[in-house]
Amino acid sequence: MKNEQKNNVLSSLAQLLELNRKKITEANEADMHAFPEMDASMKDRLKVDEKKIDGMIRSLEEVASQPDPEGKTLYEFVRDDRLRVVNQTVPFGTILIIYESRPDVTIEAAATAFKAGNRVLLKGGKEAHHTNLLLTELWQQALAGQNAGTDYVEYLDLSREETQRLIKENSRRVDLIIPRGGEGLIRFVQENASVPVIVSGRGNNFLYVDNNSDFGMAVRLVVNGKKRISVCNALDKVLIHKDIDKLEENLSDLVSHLTEKGIEVWGNKEIASLHKDIREENDAATLCEEYLAPKLYLSLVDGIQDAIHMINRYSGGHTAVIVTNDATKAVEFMQEVDCAAVYHNASSRFTDGGQFGVGAEIAISTQKLHFRGPLGAQELVTNKWFIYGNGHVRE
Repeated sequence: MKNEQKNNVLSSLAQLLELNRKKITEANEADMHAFPEMDASMKDRLKVDEKKIDGMIRSLEEVASQPDPEGKTLYEFVRDDRLRVVNQTVPFGTILIIYESRPDVTIEAAATAFKAGNRVLLKGGKEAHHTNLLLTELWQQALAGQNAGTDYVEYLDLSREETQRLIKENSRRVDLIIPRGGEGLIRFVQENASVPVIVSGRGNNFLYVDNNSDFGMAVRLVVNGKKRISVCNALDKVLIHKDIDKLEENLSDLVSHLTEKGIEVWGNKEIASLHKDIREENDAATLCEEYLAPKLYLSLVDGIQDAIHMINRYSGGHTAVIVTNDATKAVEFMQEVDCAAVYHNASSRFTDGGQFGVGAEIAISTQKLHFRGPLGAQELVTNKWFIYGNGHVRE
C-alpha cells in the first residue's frame, strides 16, 4: 500500500472518531459498568472520555504526518562487477497485539503498525469488549472508504483458551507478537510463541536524588512522576543520598507534598525512622514491584554507585532519573544505568512515543532487540536485501 493511501486511511479514521464521540463514550460506559469492582489503576486505563478521544485523534494525525517507514535504504553497495546490493526496510508482515483494558491501543498501536505497512490482529481484554469492537468497526469503515483491504486491521473476539491456542499454534501465520499487560500474560507469550516477541515491559521506575542537587526540583519531579498511577512511566522508587543537607527537613517537605496528593509513602526502617508518615516496609521484594497504585517507596543510599547498583538490580529496565547539579555525575549515571530511557533533571513521565516525537507508540520495549524504548512506526519494520544483476554468477 502506498504511503498516500495509508495516510488517507488514518485521516479518515480520525474523522470517524470525531463523528462518533458519543457512541464511543457510550460503549465505554457499558464496559465500565460491567466491571464495577475495578481498582483505580484499571479504571484509569479503561476509561475513554473526551480527552482520550482527543488523544487518539491527535495520535492518528501525528502518525499520518510521519515519513513512510517502508522502503528506506539502509545500505547500498555496488561491487566491482556492477552487481548492486541494497538493504531496505520492509514490514514485518502480520503483527498480533494482545492487550488488557486500554481501548486506546485499538487505535494508537494499530495505527503505528499499519503505517509501517503491517497487517494488525488485535486481541483486547474482556473488560474493554464493547469499546474495542466499536473502534475496530471504525477502522474497517476507514479502510473500506479508502479502497484498502479491511483485513489490514482485524479484531479477534476470542476466549482466553482460544487466544492461548492461537499463540501456541500460530494458526493465523503471525510474524510478530506484542503482549501488553501483566507479567503472567507476557510470560505465557514468551514461553509459548514460535515467532519473535516484543515485550512492552513493566515500569518500576527509579529516581535518584544526589547530594549536590536542587531538592525543590526533586520534589516537583517526584510528584509529577506519580501524577498518573496506572501508566508504565510512573515513578515507584526514590533513592536519596544520605548526606543531603537538611535531610530531615527536605524529607518532610517531600512527604508532605506526596501525602497531599493521596500518595502513601513507604520506606525501609532507616528512612521510616526519620518521619512519622513514612510507613515501614522491609521486605526486599517491594524493590522489584511495579505498584500501579498511589504508593511510593523511599530509601537512603550511600552515593551514586549505590543508586546505580540498586536500579540495575531491581528496576524494570524502563526509565531512571537522576536529579543533580553535577554534570559529570549525570553522565556517569546515564551511561551506567541499564534502562531504555535515562533522564537528568526531568520527569519519568516523558517516556512516551508522543513526547519523544515519534507519534503513537505500539509499546515501550525494555528489550535490547530489535529496538528499545518507545516503538513508533519507524521501528516496526524489518529489513530485506535486494540484489540487482545482469546474469552475474559467482566464481
